[in-house]
Amino acid sequence: MITVKYFIRPSKKNPDKKTSIYVRVANGRKFDYTVKTGWEILPTQFSNETQGIKQRARFNENSKENLSIKQSWERKLTRLKQNIENSFATYSEPTKENLLLIVDRFNFPEKYKDKPQTFFEFVQHFVDTAPNRINQRTTKPVSYKMIREYHATFGYLQEYAKETGEEIDFEDIDLNFYDNFKLFLERKGLALNTVGKKITVLKIFLNDATARGINKNLTFQSTRFKALTEESGNIYLTTEEIEKIYSMDLSDKPKLEKVRDMFVIGCWTGLRYSDWHKIRPENIKNGFITLTQGKTGNPVVIPIHPTVENILNKYNGNLPKPITNQKFNKSLKEVAKLAKFKEGITKQITRGGKTETIIRNKWEMVTTHTARRSFATNMYKSGIPSITIMAITGHRTEIAYLKYIKVTPQEHAERMRDIWLSSSSHLKVAK
Repeated sequence: MITVKYFIRPSKKNPDKKTSIYVRVANGRKFDYTVKTGWEILPTQFSNETQGIKQRARFNENSKENLSIKQSWERKLTRLKQNIENSFATYSEPTKENLLLIVDRFNFPEKYKDKPQTFFEFVQHFVDTAPNRINQRTTKPVSYKMIREYHATFGYLQEYAKETGEEIDFEDIDLNFYDNFKLFLERKGLALNTVGKKITVLKIFLNDATARGINKNLTFQSTRFKALTEESGNIYLTTEEIEKIYSMDLSDKPKLEKVRDMFVIGCWTGLRYSDWHKIRPENIKNGFITLTQGKTGNPVVIPIHPTVENILNKYNGNLPKPITNQKFNKSLKEVAKLAKFKEGITKQITRGGKTETIIRNKWEMVTTHTARRSFATNMYKSGIPSITIMAITGHRTEIAYLKYIKVTPQEHAERMRDIWLSSSSHLKVAK
């Protein structure tokens, strides 16, 4: 695990003299590098114990200005640390020169502004600055999940270059590169959808470089340079299954009970997991939930289902505190197992260029996202128009929305039959 620490070495002869702030980056026995940050500070203002500015540090006699300077120092220390952590996570074999370059880029960004960048230099800077990047669609910082994808894709690009011995620059990213890189990822055993995600992120890098006038090679915009995907085989729960989960007595398992309740809310609101915990009394008015989605920034209005109302009343409008998605999914599978969702689900996945068939119990496949998928599918099956469902789920395009609809050919046929039978004007067979 990478650790980043700051420290100073005060002069014993001149303890009141400004001294350099050092940064040390280590990872067990793998590497241990120390360089100067280029910043100096008085020993009375910095604490080696906390690796930051002392709580009572004085920079100015004016209290407001002193606070402003102190906060500026803290932001600078935090940002450099984040840049180092994010950058070093992408290096297969980080060097001291890498650390020196990161510090230099941070302190003197103007030096690199007009300098012709190689593809890897550009991506490195893109990844370094990702925590400060704003999603143009939502006007919010890029999500941690997306930043993690940037790092992972850059790591694979570096690994590919190392294994093949190729020097990859912008002009080298053509259809041959696309085919070879895709094959490289498949040989790593990545699933087709995962390979597609890496190609998508690669195109994000190239689009940004093109918009900034750094890249002139537009081969990546070809229809052949595409991110392949396949049906993931995700499941949904029927309204009967949701009711079965909700009616379970979990009073002796309070942890699972809270997970169950939050999941059921997701099943009847269509919200993403990241938005479930945003529901507060101030978001509820006249039988509707109104809030802004975290991922898209879109405002949504959702009618309160009776089951959701019961759960809100149970917690007096203040839902349980959120836990990590990973921990939630683990507990959720326990709930689904207790509900005895043992139906065998056949799932096909393309991995390493070969199609595999996997059979799992349904309870093993239930995740937080199953709730949103269940909402969209059940509302669609009940006959609610897609445009109405999309207004509640926040989907912008029907293509994106239809990916959530998990209706089998048999269910489609049954739905059409029911519509025919309920119609007041049946089609008549001509004689």
